[in-house]
Formats: sequence, C-alpha cells, structure tokens
Amino acid sequence: MWDERYSAPGYLFGKEPATFVRRVAGMLPARARILCLGDGEGRNSVHLAGLGHRVAAMDASAVALEKARRLAREKGVEVDLHHADIEGWDWSRRFDAVLGIFIQFAPPPLRARIHAGIAEAVEPGGLVMLHGYAPRQVGYGTGGPPSAANMYDLAGLRADFPGWEVLVEADRDEEIAEGSAHRGISALVDFVARKPVSA
Repeated sequence: MWDERYSAPGYLFGKEPATFVRRVAGMLPARARILCLGDGEGRNSVHLAGLGHRVAAMDASAVALEKARRLAREKGVEVDLHHADIEGWDWSRRFDAVLGIFIQFAPPPLRARIHAGIAEAVEPGGLVMLHGYAPRQVGYGTGGPPSAANMYDLAGLRADFPGWEVLVEADRDEEIAEGSAHRGISALVDFVARKPVSA
C-alpha cells in the first residue's frame, strides 16, 4: 500500500519537516543520535541531519526511502536509512532521541509494543518525541487512518512512558498544509518526555 502511495510524483507530505519538528528541535543536544520511525520520504530526518544531528531513519517502503535518499542528496546531508518494518526493528540500538511523526498505522496492541521498544532504545536522559492525531481527527477527514483507536491521547502516552519527565504535552486543533496528504484543520497531539537518568 505505502509503495503505491509514495510512487506518485512529488513528495506526498512535502519536503519540509513537520511544524512539530521545528518546534522541538531546540530541545535536542548538539550532534544528537536520533532515530526517526516511519519517516517515509525523509522530510524530518533530512531536516534534523541538516541541523548537525546523527540521524537514522527507517521505513517499510522502499519507494519512500529512495525519495529520502534523493532529498538527502539535494540538501547535502547524510541520513542512515533502513528498509525495515517497525515490528521487526532492533530496539537494542540506542539513541539520544526517538522521533515518531504520524506513525498511527498501529492499532493499540502494536502501539504498546512500539512504545515499549522506544523506551528501550532511548538512552537514560534521552527524549521520546511523538506527534500525531487525536481521536476526533477521524471526523475531520484531513489525514490519518480511519480508526480512532489508532490515535493518541495524552493520558495514554503518559501511561506508556511511566516515570518519564513530560516536557511538552498538547492537544489542539490546527490548520496544516504538508504536501497533498495532510491538509486542512487537524486534531493534533504533541508529546515530548525525558527518560529518567537513573533508568
């Protein structure tokens, strides 16, 4: 499905990073090791690499990854790209931050496993940075899956990262324009939390 979606001309979600990424990038330490989950055509990983970070990005679509390679070359940066399904990702690899932007293809049981994997992959003192849709997004029809169960709520995110210091949490409606796939009023959830240093 994703190979087919990404095979259309141009960049499905545009070449610019999500607004959330611009907002929270200043929270990252210099030359941070970052993992971008389900990063598609590379808009977020390429932006972070351009800020001097050491970025790995994974996606299940080979078509999207080829576009990500082109975008990285265009911007003159290096991103460590991986063709991988998120269910098979090796969470033992450690990072200063793990970023997930609109990775809401996962129903609740899989989402719980992904969040547990993120918690393992983030170094003590590191960050989880998640941005996606709230359940009411289904009624807006401006992007995302048709299942409200796949969406985020802040209480659920806090519960998935117990004991982490929550640095950013927001649930709001905002007009977005990201390529042809994310356009219009959207129900957005932002979540950034720091793993305890003692973990």
